Amino acid sequence: MPKLKTRRGAAKRFKLTATGKVKRSRGYLRHMLSSKTRKQKRHLRKSAIVHKADERAIKRLLPNH
Repeated sequence: MPKLKTRRGAAKRFKLTATGKVKRSRGYLRHMLSSKTRKQKRHLRKSAIVHKADERAIKRLLPNH
């Protein structure tokens, strides 16, 4: 059986936690920042856990992680 290749685009966007959950960064922090509040931008800097419904599909893209 050949080696499984990791989808590089997914590897750059997602990380696995020690318990096996998938961590992601939040969106909406790239442009038009003047219209967003300081509090909103501060909370968007923090990472989030991927929803349970999407977790299986993302883990399939990261076979060796």
